[in-house]
Amino acid sequence: EATGSCAGIENYSRWLTGRAPGEPPPTFFEYIPDNALLFVDESHVTVGQISAMYRGDYRRKSTLAEYGFRLPSCIDNRPLKFDEWNAMRPQTVFVSATPGPWEMEQTGGVFTEQVIRPTGLIDPPVEIRPVSGTTRNQVDDVIDEVKAVAAQGYRSLVTTLTKRMAEDLTEYMHEQGVRVRYMHSDVDTLERIEILRDLRLGSFDVLIGINLLREGLDIPECGLVAILDADKEGFLRSETSLIQTIGRAARNVDGRVILYADRMTGSMERAIAETNRRREKQEAYNLEHGITPESVKRDIKEIMASPYESREMDRLTRPGVAEQAKPFIGSNFQAALRDLEGRMREAAANLEFETAARLRDEIKRMKLMD
Repeated sequence: EATGSCAGIENYSRWLTGRAPGEPPPTFFEYIPDNALLFVDESHVTVGQISAMYRGDYRRKSTLAEYGFRLPSCIDNRPLKFDEWNAMRPQTVFVSATPGPWEMEQTGGVFTEQVIRPTGLIDPPVEIRPVSGTTRNQVDDVIDEVKAVAAQGYRSLVTTLTKRMAEDLTEYMHEQGVRVRYMHSDVDTLERIEILRDLRLGSFDVLIGINLLREGLDIPECGLVAILDADKEGFLRSETSLIQTIGRAARNVDGRVILYADRMTGSMERAIAETNRRREKQEAYNLEHGITPESVKRDIKEIMASPYESREMDRLTRPGVAEQAKPFIGSNFQAALRDLEGRMREAAANLEFETAARLRDEIKRMKLMD
């Protein structure tokens, strides 16, 4: 009753903070000590996004202010410009398997390399196969490969260039008896969580995607990464994209990568050379220290312990249980529910899919108890 909210607060934040027009708004950086340490994960993507955030925000708000939907002061309720962020950030560690040009320029080309993994895993071998042949093409070949990988108990990731191709290939593979699904930007974020969970649980064997099968995707059960039309030079087949996609097979000791291409592009050559350089370093270290590579073991018990996957739903919904198990009362219950929903969306936005799935199941459990 003592507080409220204003949907148009961006119109007034500059006046409330006492900042002059054009000055940067209050941010977290103003409250951390000078000796703080900032880690920028996947910096090859994040640094560019920091630069783009201000521009996108400015374009949107300047149009709204021009046509009277916002006050001009709303423009100052904004993300930091890149130069402001760069000036305010404390000592920073940029983390990336494929550092971008800005990070390399800032460090003078000097970087600390961490290619040795605690599990002894080495980067996957990369093989090049033709897109089209006299008797079969890349689609026929990749179907045979994913079937063989599924027979070994592993999963496969296949990357295409377009949404249409991802959907058509999914339909064709399904007709060929392959358990397959696709994932692209039109798929809802929470549905992506379920797709990745189901892939790890073995509900299907092949996941087809475009640009989402890259950073942050950690699937130890993945035994094959197939990159279709790898010789179509561009953003989706750049050196950075290829190295990141190849890395999805580096969680499994039997992981391997197939590039389907009729010619060798510069990006392919550099990506393969970098992967081979890392492999040589990793193999030499393992040989020197007598390490036998082991696949990453990431437990799925949080998902399996969910009341939905473990048939716990029957126990929760039997007569008398829901009435006896109400740990929250009234507004307290709603506040806890809103908090969990907020944490779930935040986890999904950060690509922490298993955490988001666990929170989603907890929300469902709480609603059953209400």
